[in-house]
Amino acid sequence: MVVGNTTNRTKARREVAVWDLPTRLFHWSLVLLVTVAVVSAKTDRMTIHMLAGEAILALLLFRLVWGLIGSQTARFSHFVKGPRAVLAYACGMLRAGRSGTEPEPIVGHNPMGGLMVLALLGALTLQAVAGLFTTDDILVDGPLVAQASGAVVAGFSTLHRVLADGILILIGVHVLAVLAYLLVKRDNLIRPMVTGRKAIPADAPVESPKRRPVALALAVLAAAAGLVAAVVQAG
Repeated sequence: MVVGNTTNRTKARREVAVWDLPTRLFHWSLVLLVTVAVVSAKTDRMTIHMLAGEAILALLLFRLVWGLIGSQTARFSHFVKGPRAVLAYACGMLRAGRSGTEPEPIVGHNPMGGLMVLALLGALTLQAVAGLFTTDDILVDGPLVAQASGAVVAGFSTLHRVLADGILILIGVHVLAVLAYLLVKRDNLIRPMVTGRKAIPADAPVESPKRRPVALALAVLAAAAGLVAAVVQAG
């Protein structure tokens, strides 16, 4: 009887809101646009590649601002932690794995995931900015090539080519981590990024995070897109 009750308590779950709609749309739009950018570069469709790069830059500018003023789980202050917090989280995962217990649920990015988010956002932003100043010295020039010196263009062009491989490695590590959480920890990180909701133990003292209006996100996105368009036109 006691075993049955314990099992029922363990299996009892409830759902809480995790990701707002702007953050989810940003995530999947970025996945799509990065895929388009990679494929178009590999197939020499540079007009498409440059348009995808400009759209990626607008999305990244939106995310950087949304990370400051957006919904609770989207804010950098919510998931960017110091080395001690990252180490404590990693040790907690190991202890939970050895004891077979379920670790305390985290609504949003965990400390280790937060590091990956920063790495990806930083690398993609640097790559998108570098693309504005990149040339192949034959047919294709970035929109701001004419505004920079030859040394600056050469440096950004080299960075753009080298960083592309680094970004693919980061994406691979990110995908492997998500799969590891799904297959080893039985923690589905993909579903909440689709539905916005996550199942947690029913007795976990976790509240749904605060959200900001979608209209605010649209205004930020429009401003980011306008800024990128103005920069491109200025070239």
